[in-house]
Amino acid sequence: MNTAGPRDVPAGKGLELTPFRGLRYDPDRVGSLAAVTSPPYDVVVRPDGLLHLESADPHNIVRLILPQAATPAARNKQAAHTLRRWLDEGVLRADAEPGLYIYEQRGNGLLQRGVIGALRVSQPSDGVVLPHEDVMPHVIADRAALMRATSANLEPLLLTYRGSGAATGAGAVIERTAERSPLLRTTTEDGFSHRLWAVTDPAEVAEIQSELAQHQALIADGHHRWATYLRLRAEHGSPSPWDYGLVLLVDTARYPLRVRAIHRLLHRLPVADALSALTGLFRVRDLTVPLPEALDALAEAAGHGNAYLLAGDGAFHLVDRPSPELLARTVPADPPEAWRTLDATVLHRTLLEHLWRIPEDSPEHIAYIHDTAATVEKAERIGGTAVLLHPVREEVVRELARQGVTMPRKSTSFGPKPASGLVLRTLTLTS
Repeated sequence: MNTAGPRDVPAGKGLELTPFRGLRYDPDRVGSLAAVTSPPYDVVVRPDGLLHLESADPHNIVRLILPQAATPAARNKQAAHTLRRWLDEGVLRADAEPGLYIYEQRGNGLLQRGVIGALRVSQPSDGVVLPHEDVMPHVIADRAALMRATSANLEPLLLTYRGSGAATGAGAVIERTAERSPLLRTTTEDGFSHRLWAVTDPAEVAEIQSELAQHQALIADGHHRWATYLRLRAEHGSPSPWDYGLVLLVDTARYPLRVRAIHRLLHRLPVADALSALTGLFRVRDLTVPLPEALDALAEAAGHGNAYLLAGDGAFHLVDRPSPELLARTVPADPPEAWRTLDATVLHRTLLEHLWRIPEDSPEHIAYIHDTAATVEKAERIGGTAVLLHPVREEVVRELARQGVTMPRKSTSFGPKPASGLVLRTLTLTS
């Protein structure tokens, strides 16, 4: 049965997912599986969240994905040493045979299941894996250095594809597998339960691979790591283990993801200065309400055009209705209208670049934070400005990606994201 979804590639020209021998924590060697997991490296709110995770268990995965040392070279050397030591000590063990892994997350009324495997790395021009956001070169360099040092994919990217939504093909294998006893189960402190199974039967592996070969995928989370995969593949001769990268693939026709915004923290811009630069160019309304009500006001305003919520001085300031003349001067006219009218586009091209003069790729000036309350709290603590955004609809993201149009960096946060630490891939084990 052909289960191809919309905008897919011809059969056999799509996603190529390969089994691998997963590295997993030995439950007898750690305090608990929950205590060694972490959110993805770029979601950890540093330094508070990092210290909390490090103290949860001496083997927490953050010691690999976010090693701490005085210099980048020392951090990467430390991560490589830690990984070797954990392997030597049996803290991490390789599964006996290659497999694909079915991964389930459940919590807050949400159920998500997908397949983890080693995906052949392909260029965006191939139309198989579609990025939708720009990336920052210094982050790619950082992730590439860590992967070189460890020779490992330490956490899976989150990719989505559009299947039929029916329990056939890969969906049938996933549902059958979820009825079996899992390799592991744990519940993390966010209340989400996690279960993992291995699929090693050749017929079931082939069933998954056959369906995925008809599909293209959208990068939901992990643009920098995918760009890192591309860089490392180019550095090594082919064929090699670097031809593949660790991913989680979710059929969003069956398991829709949630889309949330990623907020900006402007370290060196006080709220008063940020607002002053908007005089006569945006409408600004001061809100003396709690954060949830302020976000409701943002959502309502975003339904009518570009809107942002500024915070950091103990209050919230709703910014909307930008001057059409200002937008005409600052936003390029060539890209599609769906790109030109994105809140992230106007934020980066009009506010950051033109009015506030803040370089978007400088960690000294700007941080990208997923957690809304944490962004506000940090802005208030340092005297900076939090810029809170309303999320983009998934169909807008997918359509722009299909057209080959990338959104401004850190425009979206798809979730739930896979927990890091449940299964790793080392490039020294190829079979």
